[in-house]
Amino acid sequence: MNIWPKPLLDPEKLKQQLFGLSALDIVLCSEDWLRRYQFFPQWDERVTMASISNGSGDDMYILFAPEGVVVKGFDHESAMSPHARDDYEVWPGIYDQVPSALLHRLEDEALTKEDVTFCIWREPGDTEWRAGEVANPEQLDDGSDFLLGMIYETAQDYIEWAEDYYEIELSIDAVNLILQSHTISEKAIQELNPERNVELAVKELEAIGISVKREIQG
Repeated sequence: MNIWPKPLLDPEKLKQQLFGLSALDIVLCSEDWLRRYQFFPQWDERVTMASISNGSGDDMYILFAPEGVVVKGFDHESAMSPHARDDYEVWPGIYDQVPSALLHRLEDEALTKEDVTFCIWREPGDTEWRAGEVANPEQLDDGSDFLLGMIYETAQDYIEWAEDYYEIELSIDAVNLILQSHTISEKAIQELNPERNVELAVKELEAIGISVKREIQG
């Protein structure tokens, strides 16, 4: 297997960042199927799952399990997609060296295991992310830069994307508060998205573990 050569947050920081990004999407978008970021604290027994989808056929699933963390990405335009191959097979090497316990976690039908253009993982005790020895002599684009680039690490990076996507102006202080402390107030929800039903947003936020300061009287 190989050391993953590209920068990526360590597992706990990655988990917390995806947690915050999904909370922001809950505030900014009332329709969950239109959100880019989803976070499921209790996806399976002792497993947390986060997902990223751009709504155009590209997605990424990140599973945080006792056996480690596994990231499966799919860029539908990549030449490494099974859909681009005559035999509709997973590209050689992508899954061959994934630890069996982590690979098993991808068997859930909702995770569309066969739709993959890259896979990386990190077992407990690892200090680096790892990938299989993928047969790619032509250096075809596997979509990893594109998909991993959606994990915005700063409030400003998220705002630049979200203001364009949601056509709304955002306060960097409010965005920072959610990303860094995973807390928000009802008033901040209103300020970030005046059209959002605050009560419904609060229920969703608390369901994933965000702490909400209640200030609005019903």
